[in-house]
Amino acid sequence: MPRSLELAEISPGYTTSRLIRGGWQLAGGHGSVDRERAIADMFAFIDEGVTTFDCADIYTGVEEMIGAFRARLFKERGAEALRAMKVHTKFVPDWDTLGRLTRPMVEAIIDRSLRRLGAERLDLVQFHWWNYGAPGLIETAGILKDLQAGGKIDRIGGTNFDSVHTRALIEAGVPVVSMQTQYSLLDHRPENGLTALCAETGLKLLCYGTVAGGFLSARWLNQPEPAEPFANRSLVKYKLIIDDFGGWGLFQELLAALASIATKHGVSITAVATRHVLDRPHVAAVIVGARYAEHLADNLAVFRFALDEEDRSRIDAVLARRTGPEGDAYTLERDKEGRHGRIMKYDLNKD
Repeated sequence: MPRSLELAEISPGYTTSRLIRGGWQLAGGHGSVDRERAIADMFAFIDEGVTTFDCADIYTGVEEMIGAFRARLFKERGAEALRAMKVHTKFVPDWDTLGRLTRPMVEAIIDRSLRRLGAERLDLVQFHWWNYGAPGLIETAGILKDLQAGGKIDRIGGTNFDSVHTRALIEAGVPVVSMQTQYSLLDHRPENGLTALCAETGLKLLCYGTVAGGFLSARWLNQPEPAEPFANRSLVKYKLIIDDFGGWGLFQELLAALASIATKHGVSITAVATRHVLDRPHVAAVIVGARYAEHLADNLAVFRFALDEEDRSRIDAVLARRTGPEGDAYTLERDKEGRHGRIMKYDLNKD
């Protein structure tokens, strides 16, 4: 039987593990993936109570991989084990299709996710819209709501919306229960609007980037500032966040504070960074990227200690000197000509 981990109810009757196994690294952008090993290792997460998996229609091959695991889980452990597992996917139409999406186009993408996952209904579809200037955002969300009513979708969430447009979805009657957003010790932008909206509406946050692509780890403590080329796009992305946070020097001060706290509790720097985000108001869960289960024990350590007032004060003393990043959630990444936007890929939703 899986161990009992912290759980979160993101809407009435819908509960997830507070640690969600992320699927982005399985798409191949972080190095080659041994497909069979990755699928087999999914059992390790299930056995430890990590019963919620995150993926996306634009993560190459990942929905299919999770679908293959679901079939294996059903064959080896039965229907009850399969029902206990939840899969959160995304609906991310390409930039160039925005403003001309039709109901058949939206339904075709949802149907493709259903086929890939081998599911009759998608547990949570997280909607993303690249360009707020393109018409059709609310209308497209309404199509998802219709597909929900038709039984193809259980819950609807969002991905990388700012507070203004999240509110617009909610006020339009779209039953958004969660928002997936980047949130970490280095990136506090959800506090610039989203968390207040959560307090007002009951919206829950599902957070990625909590360890900044691995930067928030002992590997980078007391290391010189790295220069490009980086090993993967994730490191490029989060090095930009470090620059906005206050630069490499302040980042090293943060790592030193985290290392002291980690030693005190007998855990890793990554566990302390993850625990900090889990303790923030309105955070339902954190999404931990993994190709395999080799770091699972360290991931699970987040549930065997608690940060005390001394720990939080030490962290806050460093955070008080941060300079950014500024703005609402994901605003920097939406500027296609900006430092953050230039590294994004906007047209991945193709077969």
